[in-house]
Amino acid sequence: MSASWERPIAELLAQGLAARAAADRVQETGADVGKRTTAVAVHYAAETDYVRSALALLRAHLADGRPPRGLPAARVWPRSVRDLWKDRVLGRAGGLWRTVPGAAVVDQMRSAPASPLLDAVIEQAEALQASLHGHRRHPRMYEKYFPERDGGVRLDGRGRPAPTVPGFPDPGHPVNLNFAGGTGLRIQPDRAEEADRLKDDEFAVHHRALAFGDAVLGLLVETRLGSALPQAGRLRGAGQWVGREDDLVPARAQWPAKLGGFQAVTLAGLGLLVLACAALPLTFGKEADLFSHYTLLFAASGAIVLTGTAVVHRTGPRLIQAPGLKAAAPGIAAGLLAIVVWQGQGPVAEHFFAGPYERFERELGDGCLSASPYRSGAVQTRVEGGVLLVTPTSRGTTLRLGPAEDGSTHPLRPMDAATRKVLDDFRC
Repeated sequence: MSASWERPIAELLAQGLAARAAADRVQETGADVGKRTTAVAVHYAAETDYVRSALALLRAHLADGRPPRGLPAARVWPRSVRDLWKDRVLGRAGGLWRTVPGAAVVDQMRSAPASPLLDAVIEQAEALQASLHGHRRHPRMYEKYFPERDGGVRLDGRGRPAPTVPGFPDPGHPVNLNFAGGTGLRIQPDRAEEADRLKDDEFAVHHRALAFGDAVLGLLVETRLGSALPQAGRLRGAGQWVGREDDLVPARAQWPAKLGGFQAVTLAGLGLLVLACAALPLTFGKEADLFSHYTLLFAASGAIVLTGTAVVHRTGPRLIQAPGLKAAAPGIAAGLLAIVVWQGQGPVAEHFFAGPYERFERELGDGCLSASPYRSGAVQTRVEGGVLLVTPTSRGTTLRLGPAEDGSTHPLRPMDAATRKVLDDFRC
């Protein structure tokens, strides 16, 4: 028995038990669509974790190396975006199709010393490859066609095939399925038997995934633990959520079919806040003299609008659930905040990206030079060649300060020895 293999094999066993429990849970959820689809997502994710972990341990076993320190497990997204995680898992079958063992793994297994348990693993890997082939080829069994209509409305699959797009002779090619001239879609009549076989292979993937994981588990238990099956180990990933669908993806409030008056106030307030925030890049870009990069500024504003719209779409239904006037409270608060953002962004941008004249008054004229001939209002200023020239109306040295740039955040500094001496005299 290898001590380094006991823990990962125990974790693989736990993942297999969780994948089977998740499959059973799908049948137990009944007619509750939300709970059932969540259970299906957990099933797909747990099943994928089982196959991925089995492959990781199988590779290490065949290479006679050390097992990985942690088995791969898909991460469940944070609570606020778990409905998006659920949609992604359902749309990708948990990533199971990308986890099917490839030809290189099967060749590695065949090059290892033969044994009945390894032969069983190879058989299940090939079955998974057949499912993947069915998943890829089954859409190619369809074709576009011109149906014969029964009563003008019913499509029954009878009709003539649509001409294929030039250069794509296969009627099932995606180009033909999208751009051929037919108005109906059917399985190609001469390929119905092949389509049924591919469909059966595709739909058998879940059973075959569990069988593959079990075959790898049996091989590892026999060769690495001397047939001593360990206790189920620590479980990670989606398998921890079996039977906890309501906790995993809580029911989210939906937008009402028709907004009430107070609810419309909240929606308007949130919209104003999004628009006020979208103006931030343009306001700061103008004060920072960055309008030459207007494409990036407008792209940033557009990104804020898209992000804000997505946030409002997700959080809005929950904010307008309160009865009566309370439903308008979030909108009123958002509107007031929008006014603050709109009115405040200009002064804030001007403060951080002030021009040379404003920076002289702020840093020197109203500061250490406020009691000198160089105080604000007692000087004449102009910019030449990126240098701010400050000449007192009374007799005195002309100060040369820089950098004198619009939208700069750098403080003004003396550009010659005479200016430095004047500033030192006034302890600036």
